Amino acid sequence: MDDNKQKQKIDWMAVVKNVLTHKSLFIKVWIITFVLSCIWILPQPRYYTAEVSVAPEAADTKSAGDLASLASSFGVSIGNASSDAIYPQLYPDLLGSTEFLVGLLDIRVRTLKGEVETDYYTYLTEYQKQNLLLMPIISLRNWIRNQFEEKEENIPGENGKRFNPFMLSRSTTKVLKGVSGNIRCNYSRTTDVVTISVTDQDPLVCALLADSVKEHLQSFITEYRTKKSKADCEYYEKLTDDAKAEYNKAREAYSRFADAYMNITRESYRSELDALENEMQLKFNVYSTVSTRLDAARAKVQENTPAFTTLTNATVPVKPAGPKRMIFVAAMLFLATLGTVAHLYRKELQEWF
Repeated sequence: MDDNKQKQKIDWMAVVKNVLTHKSLFIKVWIITFVLSCIWILPQPRYYTAEVSVAPEAADTKSAGDLASLASSFGVSIGNASSDAIYPQLYPDLLGSTEFLVGLLDIRVRTLKGEVETDYYTYLTEYQKQNLLLMPIISLRNWIRNQFEEKEENIPGENGKRFNPFMLSRSTTKVLKGVSGNIRCNYSRTTDVVTISVTDQDPLVCALLADSVKEHLQSFITEYRTKKSKADCEYYEKLTDDAKAEYNKAREAYSRFADAYMNITRESYRSELDALENEMQLKFNVYSTVSTRLDAARAKVQENTPAFTTLTNATVPVKPAGPKRMIFVAAMLFLATLGTVAHLYRKELQEWF
């Protein structure tokens, strides 16, 4: 047992001396690794990241909201205390949904130098930079794919929309995967802050897109929160218009009858006039009731419209977020060094393991 322990000890001084005796080998490995790393990483397109943070207004949770707020101050989540089906914890899933991503493809974007100004879909399909080393491989792959795949056309969506989320072509689906990878949404349970970050090769495009994603998210949540209230509002507007038309009709009938028999005092006339007056009053009461409900429905729309407080606005980034070229080269040199040491001590490593 003691002999095994002695064998397992590593003489680091001997390792260092052995490495120094192979300086020329390490220098060759470092030069080759440095050159190959630079050849690979330098043509890689740079990308930028823009962020925007918002604090969404929570749905009315009454007493449960106080408990949730108290729990969040200690970093504890007690789940969704609201009756709202789409609460902030689900915003990252919402931003990754096909329907939401398709709505971003028609956003107008422009590059920082003003060379390109088009919609986001055209920008992604025609104006993305590629690594020059990979261009022959990409061209060959696309050529082979075009030989075997049938061309598909996008089916237009409803209300004049360009894309139909229910049925997309292969090329559009591929673009959506790229969009999903460029957009990140994080929700903080402790602060209830939603942070949206967008990555793109152009700094102005990523800033414009980050702001547009925020606006689309607000519009989506607002539409969801007020959908039923707006439907109720439209319903009561129709009832109010119908009730008003019926009231005007009854009032005109009463006025015509009263004017036509103004000087007549017979009991049958008075009875008919009272009947028309009662009918008019009944129609007025109906009109007044539905009009009151219409006002309440309009107030409900405003009440259900959520408020989003923008904490940090999207700004055009000055420095690229990547690729980290120096870190990449340093990491490759480190790995090459480890590989060279492992090669020199391959026999000892076989005995060790």
